[in-house]
Amino acid sequence: MEAENEYVGAMKHLYERSLMMENPSDFHTVLRFYFMDALAHLDYSIGVLAYNIMSVKNELSREHLRWRVDEAEKGDRPLFRAFINWLEDHHPEKHEALPMVWQLVYDRQNKVGYRSFRIVLDPDSPRPTPVRFFLDATDEFFDNGFLKSLYAEGSLGRLFEEFKATRAS
Repeated sequence: MEAENEYVGAMKHLYERSLMMENPSDFHTVLRFYFMDALAHLDYSIGVLAYNIMSVKNELSREHLRWRVDEAEKGDRPLFRAFINWLEDHHPEKHEALPMVWQLVYDRQNKVGYRSFRIVLDPDSPRPTPVRFFLDATDEFFDNGFLKSLYAEGSLGRLFEEFKATRAS
């Protein structure tokens, strides 16, 4: 019998999480989209390291992520990258408190990004993303303070609306 690799443990760590104590339907709509988007990218990134690339689980994730590419262009969602960079310039303490995936992927000067739907920390390195990164990223996205900030009336929800108002003027 094959031993589980360490990424299977990271997948379990992600799927042990729950939003039972939260109401995601009350999250700010743009923040909810990018929260779920980041979780989908985490799931896929861990999945391709934990399971065969052509597993049904990974195929389903790829199909879902393909759909989300078009969805990211709807409504106020295209403002998200600019919002993250605006936070860095105008509210650095809030930017620093964001999950590292959002900080890294949406930073205007960073090479980190989604490549073929995977989170890639260094596009020039052939080494896989360390398992510790995925464990830490999962913990950050499910931090109670962060989850509370995602509500429409939460701190990030209000800041997104403030940012949006500055774009309209």
